[in-house]
Amino acid sequence: MTSRASPRTWRTAPTWTAPATWVWPWAWPWPSWPSSPPWPSSSSRSCCGGGSWSPAAPPPPPPLLLLPQLLWREELEPCGTPCEGLFISVAFKLLILLLGSWALFFRRPKAFFPRVFVFRALLMVLVFLLVVSYWLFYGVRILDSRDRNYRAVVQFAVSLVDALLFVHYLAVVLLELRQLQPQFTLKAVRSADGPSRFYNVGHLSIQRAAVWILENYYHDFPVYNPALLNLPKSVLSKKMSGFKVYSLGEENSTNNSTGQSRAVIAAAARRRDNSHNEFYYEEAEHERRVRKRRARLVVAVEEAFTHIKRLQEEEQKNPREIMDPREAAQAIFASMARAMQKYLRTTKQQPYHTMESILQHLEFCITHDMTPKAFLERYLTAGPTIQYHKDRWLAKQWTLVSEEPVTNGLKDGVVFVLKRQDFSLVVSTKKIPFFKLSEEFVDPKSHKFIMRLQSETSV
Repeated sequence: MTSRASPRTWRTAPTWTAPATWVWPWAWPWPSWPSSPPWPSSSSRSCCGGGSWSPAAPPPPPPLLLLPQLLWREELEPCGTPCEGLFISVAFKLLILLLGSWALFFRRPKAFFPRVFVFRALLMVLVFLLVVSYWLFYGVRILDSRDRNYRAVVQFAVSLVDALLFVHYLAVVLLELRQLQPQFTLKAVRSADGPSRFYNVGHLSIQRAAVWILENYYHDFPVYNPALLNLPKSVLSKKMSGFKVYSLGEENSTNNSTGQSRAVIAAAARRRDNSHNEFYYEEAEHERRVRKRRARLVVAVEEAFTHIKRLQEEEQKNPREIMDPREAAQAIFASMARAMQKYLRTTKQQPYHTMESILQHLEFCITHDMTPKAFLERYLTAGPTIQYHKDRWLAKQWTLVSEEPVTNGLKDGVVFVLKRQDFSLVVSTKKIPFFKLSEEFVDPKSHKFIMRLQSETSV
């Protein structure tokens, strides 16, 4: 299967050199950006590329107020109290804009995306064009003419801050609120062993939906255990035997020997088809062993917990008899270690529970006065993936495979795959259907009944 998209050549962003002599901002040699996104990842720019004003744009509103004071202060008309009120307004609006931009844009990225976030890039372009337009107007109408009306300059700066605030509100709608209303249902299936989960999401791109799936995967899916995938060895070892039938008689006995060979091969095939019975009995025997090991483990843990007791403050004991939680865990672990080891080996969980991790969990349960059932909860039922140590499940890198561009939004029928070394997550998309409800009014007074009597009925 060939890819429909031609391979791209990544290009670096162009650079520019500042002129030797100072020129006004509208005359700066701004770089010409390529028409297509040249960057392979957007996460490296997520902290610096989405603020309330673009980093590539000219300076924010405060210089608009400072330049007239620095260049022609003696010629400015006194402003007085109205300008002081506008100064306070600008200060608080800039503070709100700074806090809102920090909360929305300057967050630590949760994942590295293969492509840029389209709405974030559009907002950066919008902010850049807005600030550049204001600076061009400011240079032509105010700096060149040396406007003496300082109140008009302050109101111009206030209008720029208001425009930036409205752009920030637009960013909140596009980046946060737009995805809250569910529009699609995603079904994620683990390819190796088959567990699946369903999630409702809003309007997301394919790459952001993939990150959403991974965020929920680690606490919704059980840990991947490749040891549980193999059939019993007694079933796998049953292979069809090869037969060779030789004719030692005359030529007229050829038909008889052929029929005998077919009968022998058919009998071997029937024996092979009975392997499902062997698998059934093997499963039943395994479940019996698991129940037996589980009962022994529960009894051993219950007895071990009866040997420790929390020391009360008013009780006076010999200092040699007092133990901290770590020492208490080591003291009672010996009585349950054999039963725990056999149970984990029978259920094939031994790669995910080391002796040190069991001791740490036992110490945690003793410290917080947890019961034996609370201690055994981690081992008797399959827990989520994130419950285990990171070395056992954490994948350093996932690969997103999709026939559609990953910057496209979700659509009905879109399928993408998240691959790692030992398995993959296959995600299919279904659009939530549109529901049409009709109303039917029922008069409460219409609830009247009569009793129908028959001649055979005894009352």
